Amino acid sequence: MAVHGNPTVRRRRLGTELRRLRLASGLTSTQVAERLLISQPKISHMENGRRAIKPRDVRDLCALYGVTNPEVVESLMQMAREADRQGWWVACGEVPYAVYIGLETEASSIRSYEPLVIPGLLQTPAYARAVIEETIPLATPEQIAVRHEIRLRRQSRAHHPARPFRLWVVLDESALRRMVGSPQVMHEQLEYLNHLGTQPHITVQVLPHSTGAHPGLSGQFSILDFPNAATGTVYLERFTSDLYLEKRSDVQHYNTLYEHLQAQALNPEHTRRFIASTALELPAAPLPGRP
Repeated sequence: MAVHGNPTVRRRRLGTELRRLRLASGLTSTQVAERLLISQPKISHMENGRRAIKPRDVRDLCALYGVTNPEVVESLMQMAREADRQGWWVACGEVPYAVYIGLETEASSIRSYEPLVIPGLLQTPAYARAVIEETIPLATPEQIAVRHEIRLRRQSRAHHPARPFRLWVVLDESALRRMVGSPQVMHEQLEYLNHLGTQPHITVQVLPHSTGAHPGLSGQFSILDFPNAATGTVYLERFTSDLYLEKRSDVQHYNTLYEHLQAQALNPEHTRRFIASTALELPAAPLPGRP
């Protein structure tokens, strides 16, 4: 498991997995408490992430739930060992989307739909700075610098040579054509996007405007999957608050929605041609000394 996650996020994920295993075993939290000679509130607090869980507790719970796969047990115990380690972003001060960064850091794969902008993990430094400056008008220069640094550091996880996660992005054509920064910034961004799309662990698809109405019109979302987890987490980004969906039926709904988007979008090869063509349509850079 990753060692730079958010402790609250890791405890919540661990608690979710333990609750799933308990339900699969057919035991109630009261029955578990009676068999392990602990209080029922302790079981509830462990399952909702409000209480740290010791590796020994994880081992005992797995044995009670009939979990025999040693890799699963060790993975959950390791998560418990690392639950109190601080993420690297804590040193940056208050980060509005710290919970999401914690999830992103531990994810084994991310499937994302973006209707308006290039996703943060695929942004060039210049594009990232322009997005931050132009979408948060009240941000101070210091806040912009911190957000920019965090965004670029997040990208190291996506491009880690030893353990990159699987990243699949479906973009609406609007994200390619929206002028962010300048034509030069956009041209660099589109070329970089095409380069990343050739990496074996990254897939990029575009939904052209000619597709018409599609399931993604309701807005941006991401589906994060985790090692040895039975279900993932759906992340819905909003301006003042974010929403995380973990119920199996909700995650399955978005899985199905994403499959429809993948099917309607251009395949990766046609997507690269489309992006290259869009880059050629950008205004030419002005000559030196001219406005």
